[in-house]
Amino acid sequence: MSTITQTKPTDNRPGVGAPWWKFPIVWLVVGGPLIVVVASLNMVAIAVRHVDPVLDTTQMAKEASKPGHAPAVQGRNRAADTAMQPAEH
Repeated sequence: MSTITQTKPTDNRPGVGAPWWKFPIVWLVVGGPLIVVVASLNMVAIAVRHVDPVLDTTQMAKEASKPGHAPAVQGRNRAADTAMQPAEH
């Protein structure tokens, strides 16, 4: 009696059986979104650490009512009023 031995066909393609992190395409697929997530977390950290102060509008209104500021306030108001009026033909 003869015994027939079966051998597994060997796959000679490069990278077969290699771990997933050794394929460059994986780093392209995972790396892009990962960079975006890290950058957005950095932006959140910067925004939380360096919060802009809230302006006091009552103080600004008091300063605008001073006599030295009157021409600037009148000019601003006139520019806003004329921009809202329709043009004359």
